[in-house]
This record gives sequence, structure tokens and C-alpha cells, in this order.
Amino acid sequence: MERVVMTYRALIAEDEERMRRLLRMYLQADSAAADEADNGEDALTMALAQDYDIVLLDWMMPGISGLEVCQLLKCMKSTPVILLTAHGDESYRIKGFEAGADDYVSKPFSPRELICRIHAILKRTKTDLRLPDYNSSAHKIMSPFSPVSIEHHARRVMVEGSEISLTLKEYDLLRFLAMNERKTFSREELFIEVWKHEPSGDYRTVDSHIKRIREKMHAVTPVASQMITTVWGIGYRFDPPAPNDREQLSPEYFHF
Repeated sequence: MERVVMTYRALIAEDEERMRRLLRMYLQADSAAADEADNGEDALTMALAQDYDIVLLDWMMPGISGLEVCQLLKCMKSTPVILLTAHGDESYRIKGFEAGADDYVSKPFSPRELICRIHAILKRTKTDLRLPDYNSSAHKIMSPFSPVSIEHHARRVMVEGSEISLTLKEYDLLRFLAMNERKTFSREELFIEVWKHEPSGDYRTVDSHIKRIREKMHAVTPVASQMITTVWGIGYRFDPPAPNDREQLSPEYFHF
């Protein structure tokens, strides 16, 4: 079988020259074009100015930390980010995901594993292979009377005709819930389905992502944010309004 080559642009943000050189070697062997930054300020400037397919971001860098770069970048763009760090314990992973990181790799790491993680993210962002394919009749997820539509080919979410900016994981989480409307999922189930990680026992990152999605939809219309229901003691459910429901929804329907 012919090998499929996936070309992409990457930014390596790492203050250690030896590690940058190794990462560049791995990526170039994977047919990637790689730019480099050795501090947080340059990394943020480059990530905002260029359209990278992936950013590899070291947590500990001089000036602005990688965690801060991730937070600032995700406020303005949806570029996928993989955090690289020597901290492998759960509390650091949670902080990374809450900052908007799409994945988290602890040093030392396997080059093959890193490349596989990059490919998994690129498949979701470029072709969205993980989720079911839709034909023209279902190009947009949501019924005509819903204030929200999800255009899966463009990875775009529209609320009352206005596009809202979501990070990769925010989009994946909203779309997963919307594709399984009126079905309740626990935080653990959502974490496994969307983040593709084994259960960790701490799923605060799911709550923080739900909160940000609601806030972004609420900024356009409260009706949209009320469609994500908190099922107390269990998790979350997506409830699109019926044609006659929209005027009946109230702010008490959801919680930030």
C-alpha cells in the first residue's frame, strides 16, 4: 500500500537549542516545514502572524511561559497546540488543558508518539476523520429553528448567523454533544471521547470548556447557551429547542 504523506507547517517554541534541533529533525523527517522560536514573546508573535497547522510549545520558557502563550493564542486563534513539559503529574496536565492546549506530552517522549499525536490532531483539523461523514442533507448540524448551526466541513459554528470563535477542543466538544442531542454524557465520557485520554479522575477541564462555549454563545444570544444543559451529578446534555420553546427558555436554564 502506498504511504500517504501528510505535509504541514509547524512552529517549534522551545528555549533549549538541542531540543529544538531534535524536534526540527523529527518534523522534517515527517515532511513538515518547521519554524523556530526560543522564547515566549517570539513564539506568540509568530503564531499570531502565521497560519501554522500545529504549535509545539514548551511550558517553561524565558519571558512569557508556554502556558501563557497558549492562553493568549487561544483567545485569538484556534491553532492547535501541543504542550511539551517535564511536568507529567495530573495537576499540570489539567492546567494545560484548561489553558486551551489540544494535547500534552511529557519529557522525555518518544519521537514516534509525538508524530502520531500530531497526525491525530491534523486529521481532526484538516479532514475531521474521527467524526462521521455527512452528505449535503446534513451539511449543517441543527434544525432550521435552532439558533446554532455547525458547519462541519469548515469547522465553523454560527449563532444567529454570526460566527463564534472556538478553540479546537471547544469545537470538538460542542459538535460531539450536538451530534448526540438529548443524550446525557458524564464528564468522564466526554473527556475520553473528545480528548482521547484515559480516565484521570479529574475532569475540570470539561467544565471549563463548557463554560467558555456557553459564554461565547451567550454573547450572541442567551438562547444558544441554554442549549447545553447541566445534568447535576452526572454531566452534560445538548438540548436544541423545539419550534415553540425559544421564548420559554430563561437564564436559570444554565449555569456558568
